[in-house]
Amino acid sequence: MKYENILTEIKDGILYVTLNRPKQLNALNKAVFSELEAILKDAENNPEVKGLIITGSGDKAFAAGADIKEFAHFTVEQGKELSANGQRIFKIIETFKKPVTAAINGFALGGGLELAMACHIRLASENARFGQPEVSLGVTPGYAGTQRLTQLIGKGKALELLMTGAMIKADEALKLGLVNYVVPQEELIAKTEEILKTIMKQSPVAVAGVITCVDAYFTDGIDGFKTEVEEFGKCFGTEDFKEGTDAFLNKRKPNFPGK
Repeated sequence: MKYENILTEIKDGILYVTLNRPKQLNALNKAVFSELEAILKDAENNPEVKGLIITGSGDKAFAAGADIKEFAHFTVEQGKELSANGQRIFKIIETFKKPVTAAINGFALGGGLELAMACHIRLASENARFGQPEVSLGVTPGYAGTQRLTQLIGKGKALELLMTGAMIKADEALKLGLVNYVVPQEELIAKTEEILKTIMKQSPVAVAGVITCVDAYFTDGIDGFKTEVEEFGKCFGTEDFKEGTDAFLNKRKPNFPGK
């Protein structure tokens, strides 16, 4: 299916999701959110898709925030609806049972950084820049930026970046743990593919279980330790477990069926 604002391609089990609004530095608007949700739903049910790479078109921006023109005259209730919808879609990414990586190829600001933080793993090009500059517009982050940034880099530094609206370079983002790797831009997709393909060689059932367990750690009212017990136990009834243990005992590489 073709989309107006996002390019998609499936190759070797990887779904490439490219935000395609280069003139707007791939800014996020309602149409982008709607298309992204549709893409995620399709990927979830598509057995051909084993993992995702989300990136931006061009060499300047991953996504330079939300489309300010779209919400400049919103009411309080419209603002709440915008925030809730963005959080809902990014939660789909965070809890997605197939690995989702962000290849950050330039500016990741505001909603763009919030999108990247919802992904399971983040890689950045050397020219990437990160920030939550919403306070300069008289607004707070709305797509869970205050929550995920604090989880990833800690309260003190998160508060500094959130309250100053400052932008940081890729090397600092790496030091803070905001991204996993920084590479030259021409190597970004290849490095992201390398990480993703390594994950895709593992048991899809076990990888999904890991995502569930880690998400449980950050979810109020859920005991992550109990969740791990449940997920660990479930694995013993799967074909992946039988294949993995048999392969290990017979000194061969496993071929996981994903069941």
